[in-house]
Amino acid sequence: MSRTAARSRARAAARLAAVQALYQHEMEGTNIPQLLTEFHHHRLGATIEDVEYADADTAFFDDLVKGTQARLDEIDRLIAARLSSGWSFDRLDKPMKAILRVGTYELLARSDVPVGASISEYIDVADAFYERREKGFVNGILDAVAKDVRGAAAPATPAKAD
Repeated sequence: MSRTAARSRARAAARLAAVQALYQHEMEGTNIPQLLTEFHHHRLGATIEDVEYADADTAFFDDLVKGTQARLDEIDRLIAARLSSGWSFDRLDKPMKAILRVGTYELLARSDVPVGASISEYIDVADAFYERREKGFVNGILDAVAKDVRGAAAPATPAKAD
């Protein structure tokens, strides 16, 4: 595997783990430093119940988790502003909130990651939790957020076909 492919895979694993960590934080109230320690020592790159978790870029994972938590109010406002009328942020289920929050943080704070690549990765994360319709929802919200935070130059990202 090339160095670029390995980095891409490690970042994809970090994104999924960050979503899982923030979901766990919301469900259980586990504090962020404890959560990071738990993921570093027991989840990232581990085998749990015969499921092998890919090695993750731990610095990227830490930034996604800590950064999302630090900017949560700003992130939630950005997402809520892009929901259809009649929908409130509170109506979203917890896994969807975690996906959109981490994806929004990455679009806000990680200008080193191209918009299209970032959105595509969170569509893939959504695929781990949802069916096709929800993947389109993630695509639409993150694309709109990208235009808000990175300007009109943010390209529309078509949802991947199954």
